[in-house]
Parts: sequence; C-alpha cells; structure tokens
Amino acid sequence: MSRSLAGSRLVPLTVAGPSGRLEALLQEHEARDHAIAALVCHPHPLYGGTMHNKVVHRAAAVLHALGAAVLRFNFRGAGASDGRHDQGEGEVEDARAALRFLVERYPHARRWVAGFSFGAWIASRLAATEAGIERLILIAPPVTTSSFDGLRSLATPKLVLQGTADDICPPAALHDQYPAWAEPKQLVEVPGGTHFFDKQLSALADAMHEALAPAAKGGT
Repeated sequence: MSRSLAGSRLVPLTVAGPSGRLEALLQEHEARDHAIAALVCHPHPLYGGTMHNKVVHRAAAVLHALGAAVLRFNFRGAGASDGRHDQGEGEVEDARAALRFLVERYPHARRWVAGFSFGAWIASRLAATEAGIERLILIAPPVTTSSFDGLRSLATPKLVLQGTADDICPPAALHDQYPAWAEPKQLVEVPGGTHFFDKQLSALADAMHEALAPAAKGGT
C-alpha cells in the first residue's frame, strides 16, 4: 500500500483545553481539503504514555496516509500540557476540546476518533457522548480495568485491533465483552502482537489500513 506523505506537514500547536493548554501535533495535507479529520488518544500518562508513543504515532501515520488530517495531543499533565491527571474524567473533556479544534478547522470533514489502551477507553467514552463521530478505532482496549459498557448501545461503526500476545489487555477478556458491543463492528487480531506491538508495528499498520481503506474512500 502507498503511504506517501508528499505535500503534508506536521504542525506543533496548542489547543485550548478545560484545564489550560494542551500540547498537540497536527499532521495535515497542504491542500487542506480533507474528507476526514481524525483524533488519536494516547495511552496512560501515569505509565509514560504521551502523543509520541510508537503505537499512537503509527496509527496517526496510517490515518494520514488514508487522507485524513490527524491530531495527536497530550492529556492534561502529560508532556507540556497544563493540568494534572484526572483518572479519566477530565481526560474525556480534553479529548472533546481537541475534537472541537478539529471540527472548527475542518468543518466539513468526517470525524474519526482513535485511541490506544487508556486512550481507547477515552475515545470510546467521547464517542458515546459526542454527536457526529463517524467512526471509532480502538487499539488494545483495556477491558479488564476500564468500563466499555457504553459500546453496548453505541451504533457508531467500531474497528477494534488486538494483539494475540497482549498480556496487559488480554484477548480472552476482549472476546468475553466484544459480542455484547453494538453493531456495526469489526475485530481484527494481529498475530503475535504484544500490548505495544513490539516488532509488530508494521503488521498493525497493515491491518489498520486494510480495514479502514474502504471507509476512507467513502464506503462502509
């Protein structure tokens, strides 16, 4: 598949959040005629998670290669973002502020939200409470430590990517909960993938690209 980023730019910026400034990186195509604006949420900040996490970076690269403008940002208290960690409550509002930035910058773009681990939990809660999100992408959702019950009734199309060797967010736990999540949904497993997809980042990217390419072109 082609992942040429010719004609694109990576812009460091700050987003106004509920607890102050949120450090962010915006990857956009220079033409700025994006059909999709995508937000990517990072893993747990108390365990070193930031917008520079390798899984978050790779997910953002895939989405950008599919034509999206992509915003990564640091939750409150992470990196140079203001504020303090809020056990996931304030972080949902941080994500909402970041999404609002994307909507204001690309008012006619379709809205996609993605997240990895803790970020998947935040993304799922944002999608359950924010109108207009077209697609939700969850990478290694932490179903053993966080509630994803909101997905039982959420009709937003969901793509779930899971490593088969993940010992932090075990596949068996996901298999127990996934059947109860509302359609439409798709579960894609990455063989041998650990939680951080060590040595499997390319496989994760390929799986993500293949699953999302039809939707990026306007399909289902």
